[in-house]
Amino acid sequence: MPMIYDNSEVRRQDRLLDKKQALELLQNNEYGFLSMISEAGEPYGIPVNYAWDGRESIYIHCAPEGKKLRALRNNPKVSFCLVGNVRLMPSMFTTEYESVIFKGAAQLDLSDDEKMDALHLMIDKLSADFKELGDKYAHKSFHRVEIIRIDLLTFSGKCKRIHATKPNY
Repeated sequence: MPMIYDNSEVRRQDRLLDKKQALELLQNNEYGFLSMISEAGEPYGIPVNYAWDGRESIYIHCAPEGKKLRALRNNPKVSFCLVGNVRLMPSMFTTEYESVIFKGAAQLDLSDDEKMDALHLMIDKLSADFKELGDKYAHKSFHRVEIIRIDLLTFSGKCKRIHATKPNY
């Protein structure tokens, strides 16, 4: 099921980030913020490294047990937020920014083949100059890692760009 780019709920329609730029953020960012609901029903968000498969899913690695996995087993619905370029503009009392928010569902208990493919996506993205060593490390550490696939369902993007050079007050 393809991701749907839906900005209908963005209040400031004049600040929409176009779909191409939103996907570039997904491709190029090093980390994002994964938000979920804990076992206790409380909000729980954490920064995570990820790799995008170029289609509708991202992969996240973690330890084979922990709070994140317990939360996702209890409720697989997630939000994933990326923040791109940010520039504080103190003299204008504003900030330039770009951000994208994805809604999706976590998939656990992936096959060993999919997990290894995901590890290679992460190596390609995060350690591109060390692919051979990364492959050895992935195989050696395979039993100590869990992979979460987040199937991205919808996303929206927003940005603010300032073209003025003087305060407007």
